[in-house]
Amino acid sequence: MADTTILGILLRKRMQTAESFQEILSKHGCIIKTRVGIHNASDNKCSPDGVILLDVIGDDSEIATLEKDLKFLYGAEVQKMSFKF
Repeated sequence: MADTTILGILLRKRMQTAESFQEILSKHGCIIKTRVGIHNASDNKCSPDGVILLDVIGDDSEIATLEKDLKFLYGAEVQKMSFKF
Protein backbone atom coordinates (compact mmCIF):
# COMPACT_ATOMS: atom_id res chain seq x y z
CA MET A 1 0.00 0.00 0.00
CA ALA A 2 1.08 3.57 -0.59
CA ASP A 3 1.51 6.25 2.03
CA THR A 4 -1.32 8.73 2.45
CA THR A 5 -0.80 12.47 2.88
CA ILE A 6 -3.62 14.88 3.64
CA LEU A 7 -3.13 18.64 3.53
CA GLY A 8 -5.70 20.67 5.44
CA ILE A 9 -5.95 24.33 4.46
CA LEU A 10 -7.85 26.98 6.42
CA LEU A 11 -8.44 29.70 3.84
CA ARG A 12 -9.44 33.05 5.30
CA LYS A 13 -11.14 35.70 3.17
CA ARG A 14 -11.71 32.98 0.63
CA MET A 15 -13.74 35.16 -1.70
CA GLN A 16 -10.69 37.40 -2.20
CA THR A 17 -8.14 34.56 -2.37
CA ALA A 18 -10.10 31.95 -4.32
CA GLU A 19 -8.57 32.78 -7.70
CA SER A 20 -4.98 32.60 -6.45
CA PHE A 21 -5.79 29.44 -4.50
CA GLN A 22 -7.26 27.79 -7.60
CA GLU A 23 -4.15 28.70 -9.63
CA ILE A 24 -1.98 26.90 -7.06
CA LEU A 25 -4.22 23.83 -7.17
CA SER A 26 -4.14 23.80 -10.98
CA LYS A 27 -0.34 24.09 -10.98
CA HIS A 28 -0.10 21.01 -8.74
CA GLY A 29 -3.17 19.21 -10.09
CA CYS A 30 -1.32 16.02 -11.04
CA ILE A 31 -0.58 15.17 -7.40
CA ILE A 32 -4.06 15.94 -6.02
CA LYS A 33 -6.23 12.80 -5.81
CA THR A 34 -9.15 14.24 -3.88
CA ARG A 35 -10.28 17.73 -2.92
CA VAL A 36 -13.01 18.43 -0.36
CA GLY A 37 -14.19 21.93 0.53
CA ILE A 38 -15.96 22.68 3.80
CA HIS A 39 -17.47 26.04 4.71
CA ASN A 40 -20.48 27.38 6.56
CA ALA A 41 -23.13 28.47 4.12
CA SER A 42 -26.59 29.88 4.64
CA ASP A 43 -29.35 31.15 2.38
CA ASN A 44 -28.31 34.77 2.60
CA LYS A 45 -24.59 34.77 3.40
CA CYS A 46 -21.44 33.10 2.16
CA SER A 47 -18.86 32.22 4.81
CA PRO A 48 -15.66 34.30 4.57
CA ASP A 49 -13.51 31.33 5.65
CA GLY A 50 -13.32 27.75 4.50
CA VAL A 51 -11.42 24.53 5.03
CA ILE A 52 -10.11 22.51 2.11
CA LEU A 53 -8.80 18.96 2.45
CA LEU A 54 -6.42 17.65 -0.20
CA ASP A 55 -5.50 13.98 -0.53
CA VAL A 56 -2.15 14.18 -2.32
CA ILE A 57 0.21 11.68 -3.94
CA GLY A 58 3.72 11.99 -5.27
CA ASP A 59 7.18 12.17 -3.83
CA ASP A 60 8.01 14.19 -0.75
CA SER A 61 9.55 17.07 -2.75
CA GLU A 62 6.42 17.52 -4.90
CA ILE A 63 4.20 17.58 -1.84
CA ALA A 64 6.57 19.96 -0.04
CA THR A 65 6.46 22.35 -3.02
CA LEU A 66 2.64 22.37 -3.00
CA GLU A 67 2.65 22.93 0.76
CA LYS A 68 5.12 25.82 0.40
CA ASP A 69 3.05 27.45 -2.36
CA LEU A 70 -0.09 27.21 -0.24
CA LYS A 71 1.62 28.66 2.85
CA PHE A 72 2.79 31.62 0.75
CA LEU A 73 -0.85 32.50 -0.05
CA TYR A 74 -2.17 35.34 2.12
CA GLY A 75 -4.78 34.10 4.56
CA ALA A 76 -3.90 30.41 4.27
CA GLU A 77 -2.97 28.15 7.17
CA VAL A 78 -1.73 24.69 6.16
CA GLN A 79 -1.52 21.55 8.27
CA LYS A 80 -0.26 18.17 7.11
CA MET A 81 -1.16 14.62 8.10
CA SER A 82 0.93 11.69 6.89
CA PHE A 83 0.05 8.05 7.34
CA LYS A 84 2.64 5.37 6.67
CA PHE A 85 1.51 1.87 5.74
